[in-house]
Amino acid sequence: SGFFSKLALDFVLRRSGPDIEVQRAADLRELVTSLGPFYIKIGQALSIRPDILPPRSMVELQKLCDKVPSFDSKIAMQTIRDELGQDPTELYSELTAEPIAAASLGQVYKGKLRSTGEEVAVKVQRPYVLETVSLDLHLFRELGLLLRNVPFLKDRTDVVALVDEFAGRFYDELDYNLECENGLRIAEHMKELPKVKIPKNYPEYTARRVHTAEWVYGEKLAQSTADDVGELVNVGVVTYLTQLLGEGFFHADPHPGNMIRTPEGQLCILDFGLMTEITDDQKFGMIEAIVHLINRDYKDIGDDFKKLDFIPKNVDVQPIVPALTRVFDAALAGGGAKSINFNELASDLAEITFEYPFRIPPYFALVIRAIGVLEGIALVANPGFAIVDEAYPYISQRLLTDESPRLREALRYMVYGRDGVFDAERLIDLLIAFEDFDVVRRSAGYGEAENLASSGAMAVQGDANRVNAALEFFFSREGEFFREFLVDETVKSVDVLSRTALLSLLDGVPGPLGRLQRLATVSTLVPKLTKEEEVTVRSTRALLEFFLDRGAGLEGGAGGGADGGQARLQQRVRSLLPVFNKYSGAMRDFGIKISTRLIDVAQGRILEATLDAVLGPRKQAQTRA
Repeated sequence: SGFFSKLALDFVLRRSGPDIEVQRAADLRELVTSLGPFYIKIGQALSIRPDILPPRSMVELQKLCDKVPSFDSKIAMQTIRDELGQDPTELYSELTAEPIAAASLGQVYKGKLRSTGEEVAVKVQRPYVLETVSLDLHLFRELGLLLRNVPFLKDRTDVVALVDEFAGRFYDELDYNLECENGLRIAEHMKELPKVKIPKNYPEYTARRVHTAEWVYGEKLAQSTADDVGELVNVGVVTYLTQLLGEGFFHADPHPGNMIRTPEGQLCILDFGLMTEITDDQKFGMIEAIVHLINRDYKDIGDDFKKLDFIPKNVDVQPIVPALTRVFDAALAGGGAKSINFNELASDLAEITFEYPFRIPPYFALVIRAIGVLEGIALVANPGFAIVDEAYPYISQRLLTDESPRLREALRYMVYGRDGVFDAERLIDLLIAFEDFDVVRRSAGYGEAENLASSGAMAVQGDANRVNAALEFFFSREGEFFREFLVDETVKSVDVLSRTALLSLLDGVPGPLGRLQRLATVSTLVPKLTKEEEVTVRSTRALLEFFLDRGAGLEGGAGGGADGGQARLQQRVRSLLPVFNKYSGAMRDFGIKISTRLIDVAQGRILEATLDAVLGPRKQAQTRA
């Protein structure tokens, strides 16, 4: 084509520079537009990738999102008559003579319903788009059938299955009745997020090729300069994660034209033609993979990929682990899992498909595209955006509150790791991320946020309020499982700390009393700490410091001496009194449970000391043997 000829000529003549870049981007846009809807969708996805295209090329290709050439309005009006069975003037008291915007599959008119006077957007499908898309998909499927015979591809990527997955979604997108149903369903899912606006749909004014929805004023999120754009991007991430990993009903087409900032400061999401369903197994598998990625457990990630159908079930993942280690270590360099660029990681993983039987399952292709597009929109507003970093608070919320056995096991792994050793820093990290999620959820107006923490605790005013929220969650109804989860660790911590204090006291006592701890009976009742228990002491101190506020200081704090640290600690305890009062019942029950378990531990030691006194340590050991 002319486009590729110009590229070749530029290369031969070594022509470059901003003007040439813009011209070639314009040539590419014209080529993509001429090829039809299927290719326009690909161009739209590229148009928001600052890590793939230079800024000037992005600006040119972004015209594909809303500046696709329109078709004759006479054809559009006739389509309305054919689909809705009435003349447009009978249905709409006002309707613009020409479209306000044109997209790959249809064009939009602004109107008013004659029955109610409500302002609406009337989308009319392009003529012959079904036939055009069918031909493109058929050609790609034929290509896929040929690629099935290529030795190094046939076991790795089923192109036919990928095309079939896209084809099914594409045909769904061409049925505006289904888009209307999807919009109603998403609106129901998002009703507890007032910061997120889903336009009202009108089924009675919708047919297969005509869709009527509420008209929403606003500007593209990717082009907005408002102060709250960063906040709305975070709200968008929570919204899409809720769809993907929560509801399992996922908006798979989040290009810039579909995300709008309203004058009221809401995030409005448009166009629910392209959706995909995610099963519970797939949702849990993705969360487990993220947990293992954060912990750099690449062997388990290999097993996760088998569950998610990235690797065939009969393949041994052990030979693939070194390649996964190489890819993930490179992705994690310079900031850990939270700094990963999703599209760069996907590209690196794609490279190892040529060495190992690693494939992209059809259901995940749409997820990759949607997350990649969402990441691209966010990168435009914030070059430092990292999708895993933004997703981690949501993941922590699911781990801490979800009742499914798989996620409870994932929580246990997150806190205890493969070796089963309690890690206080990981737990603190989870609680901090949980608070971050609630902050975003509250900024989105989530209806259930009040159940987790009071508005005072949820205000972002430093670590004190962060810890208040963590404590509130711990003793709330939602934290009941988490309390049970930590009972054993709490009993162990209280026991170890009390023994540490008693042993320290005996060490400081002079004379005969100070030698008490050497007596066999006393050493049985108050055994010295093992190395594992010394780790428990450090973990417990870290948790106490967290819950009593970092900086208040268990040993005087930073600056001000012991008196200053003590004063800050007292102030911190006073600030926690509202939490103590609110959850006094749960705290009492938890305290009784811990006390009962501690009594059992003490009784066991008393029995052991009694046997030592009666039988002697050696005889007792022989008796137990």
